[in-house]
Amino acid sequence: MRVLVTRKIPDCFIQQLEAYAEVDMYDESTNPMPRQLFLDKSKQADIVITMLSDQVDKAYLDDNRHLKAVINLAVGTDNIDVEYAQSLGIQVANTPDVLTETTAELAFTLMLVSARRIVEAAQYVQNGQWKGWSPYLLAGVDVYDKTIGIFGMGSIGSAIARRTQGFNMKILYHNRSHSNQAEQLGAQYVDFDTLLEESDFIICAAPLTDETKHVFNKEAFMKMKNSAIFINIGRGAHVVEQDLLYAIQTDEIYAAGLDVLDTEPIANNHPFLKEPRIIVLPHIGSASKDTRDAMIQLCIDNAVLTIRDEALKTAVK
Repeated sequence: MRVLVTRKIPDCFIQQLEAYAEVDMYDESTNPMPRQLFLDKSKQADIVITMLSDQVDKAYLDDNRHLKAVINLAVGTDNIDVEYAQSLGIQVANTPDVLTETTAELAFTLMLVSARRIVEAAQYVQNGQWKGWSPYLLAGVDVYDKTIGIFGMGSIGSAIARRTQGFNMKILYHNRSHSNQAEQLGAQYVDFDTLLEESDFIICAAPLTDETKHVFNKEAFMKMKNSAIFINIGRGAHVVEQDLLYAIQTDEIYAAGLDVLDTEPIANNHPFLKEPRIIVLPHIGSASKDTRDAMIQLCIDNAVLTIRDEALKTAVK
């Protein structure tokens, strides 16, 4: 058996794999494996451990029907044509659950940082602009006693909802179905328009589907409060970026915090980077050492189970 790993991971994990298979690892931790190299090396692999930047589309799968499994180092699988892979008998696995709490932490952090203008304040000091105190110097907005609207009440959305308890926030949510777990926390199910109109903070934590693509567009931003803060930790394609930029520039909404973009990484001259009320992070939702270790271990476990011809821990259904 041969396992292709498309990004550099710590040796301790590779050593586990090497007890069962030959391992071919791309020796770059930051930059994605070039597409042609990915295509070429996949032809010699039985299992591939992929990143979100690796497109496992129909054309790729047609060229690699011999694969036994595609194991994604992420909870999302929108880079993989899962249905087509499964039709070819190729198993698909991901890394759910282990990143839930860490990603929820990041969402809540973005909300707090955006509300209190933390990035602006730090830059203000670093740039030597702090000359004294004034009553409204870099004044932001409060989070406690406000209304949070969560779009997508899965495991991450529920973890975000739990974190609001210490801030005495009213919780609204919109989801494909009602969430008993969320409603036990006092969350109220509402339609999408009500979520937009009544929330002070709107957090997108939904998976990307045909129905949710570009759901946050000009019409949606116009329905939000002028004081609203929008946070996206879902997928970049949930948002029409030009419409978000316009909403910020025209004061339709107050601020935005983004961990995901439509195209990643974004260009150095991206207009978002010129807006002090838009915070952009480099897709670090699950980026704590503990969580990334757990995600990689889950990928390794699934690869070993594939080699043993046993049921995967986290097969995508």
